[in-house]
Formats: sequence, structure tokens, C-alpha cells
Amino acid sequence: MMGTSRLLTKVSDEIRAKEVQLQQSKAQQGCLIIKSANTWINEAKNRPIPNMLFSEFWYETELCILFADTNIGKSILAVQIADSISRGVAIRGFKLEVQPKKVLYLDFELSDKQFENRCSQNYTNHYQFNSNLLRAELNTEFNLPKDCKNVEEFLTKTLEKTIVDNGISVVVVDNLTFLKTDNERAKDALELMKFLKYLTKNNGVSILVLAHTPKRNSSNPITKNDLAGSKMLMNFCDSSFAIGASSLEPSLRYLIQIKQRNTEHLYHSGNIVVCRLAKESNFLSFQFEEFGAEQDHLKETSFSDISERDDRMKALISEGLSNVKIAEELGLSEGAIRKRRKALGL
Repeated sequence: MMGTSRLLTKVSDEIRAKEVQLQQSKAQQGCLIIKSANTWINEAKNRPIPNMLFSEFWYETELCILFADTNIGKSILAVQIADSISRGVAIRGFKLEVQPKKVLYLDFELSDKQFENRCSQNYTNHYQFNSNLLRAELNTEFNLPKDCKNVEEFLTKTLEKTIVDNGISVVVVDNLTFLKTDNERAKDALELMKFLKYLTKNNGVSILVLAHTPKRNSSNPITKNDLAGSKMLMNFCDSSFAIGASSLEPSLRYLIQIKQRNTEHLYHSGNIVVCRLAKESNFLSFQFEEFGAEQDHLKETSFSDISERDDRMKALISEGLSNVKIAEELGLSEGAIRKRRKALGL
């Protein structure tokens, strides 16, 4: 009796396995995987809901692009985000919903000495990172394999193996122009984004890619069109956000959402996140200040510089005008005038 029972169980398991194999065979037709909508949903139920890595700007397993003009602070914020995820500790003013994760920071921007300077007090009293954060530079003395056309191809082939061998969950690429020097060309952009998207799907990693903007008019709001090679890059990423420089003070920056799939559009032009770029002790970082309107931080075309606008504001103050009236005159919000007066001690 027991032998018969085992035999029936074995036959039943084999039938079930063949049914699954048959279903998979039917689902895979050429380059497509076809299943009923309900099947897709039922299978998705078994996968975890993506958590926030950097508030609603970036979620787990997303391919996210962070872009800004040069010298605005992309690398500074990216290192800060990587440090936060590796520790499992949120940046003040932002949300983090994951436990500590292993992060790989591909740094093609700074030398080790430049990196040290940002994370120390004049090369002393160094900031201590968590061991979960790994930093990588390009080995300039490597020999290019015969089956690779260029450095970029060799790097992309190396990256997946590095992720698997080191148990990496999060990757930061600083920056996009190194991986593909011709990223503004549609063909190259498509190839690159397909590869990065493949890594998020196949390896379950979350990827943040830093990118530059072409020269832009700082009096205009930031849009997706400000990303170099924007059309193809923006189509293939899951989310994107940008950093803008504020015209109110040299140390102020603002973050604005450009694209999102896992959340509603929260951080739009009317609700940007304003931060101050500062170095307290031994770590250069973005420090949360407030929420605001992008218009308040854009350069006014009617003034040649901030000092000229400040002079006009002082003149209006001397005339006894209220902050509301001054704001109307200068095209700013009342809050922006109040903040600027406080900064100037007026």
C-alpha cells in the first residue's frame, strides 16, 4: 500500500511538472511571454512591494536617473544616498523603507584623494562609512579583451559579475557619460538603457544613474528635456529627478521629480524639496530646509544677478512696502522675500 501511494505521488508530481512546462511553453511565443492578465497579477502578488530608497524619488528595483548641471552637487547627493542605504538610516527630511543594503558606488568622476577631501576635515578626521558601501574606480592598467570593442563594453560585461560575486543590492553609476560617451545618440542610449534595465530585472538590483544636462537657461523651470539624450533615456528609466541651483542663495539647491511610476507626482514645480549644501564636520551633504515653489528659486531675467535684485528689494523696503507687495514687484512669493530678508538681516 505504501509503495503504491509513493508511486501515485510521483506520477502526480510528474504530471504537474509537465503541465507547468506546457504552460510556460505556451506563454513563451518568440520574444513575447503571454499570460492572462489575472495570471500576471497572481504571480506579482508573490513578489514584495517596492520600498522607498530615497523618499518617493527612487524605489527598490527601479532604474532611476538623477540629472543636473555641472558643479550643482549630483555626486555629493548620490554618495549621501548610498551612505544612507548602506546604513539603513534615512537622511533627515527624507524617507527610507529598507534595512541596510550592500551598495556599489561606481565613481568615474573623482580620484580617491578628491573623494577623501569631501569626507574629511582638510584630510583629517575622516568620515567613517559602513562596510556595506563599496566604491569602485576604473583600473586604468587593464588589458582590453579581444571580444570587447571598447572600455564601455568591457565594463558592462564586468558589472553583472561584480554584482553577483559581491551580493550587491544597489548600484550608483557616477556618471552616465563615462559608460557611453555618445549617450546623446539614440542608438547608444537605447543600448545602454536596455542593459541597465536588464540588470534591474534579472538581478533584482536598484540602479541610480547620474547624468548631466546640456547648458541651460537658469531662469527656466527644469523639465525632462534638460536631460542630455532625454527622449530615449527618459523612456527607459522607471523614475527620474533633478537638482536645480537656487537664485536666492549660492548654497541652496532644490530637488524636483521628473518621472515616476510607483507613486503620484508629489515633488512638482509647486512642491519642490529645498536643501542647503553644507559640510558639517567631515561630510559634505544636502541638508533639508523646507518645501517650496520652483519659481521662487529661478533666476529672474529682469536682473543681471542676485545683488541687483537685493538692491531693488532694499529700495522697496525703504519705501515701506509689505513683503506681499515686494513679492509681487519682484515676481517671487511672500515666503521667498521673508526668507531673503532674514538672510540679509533686513
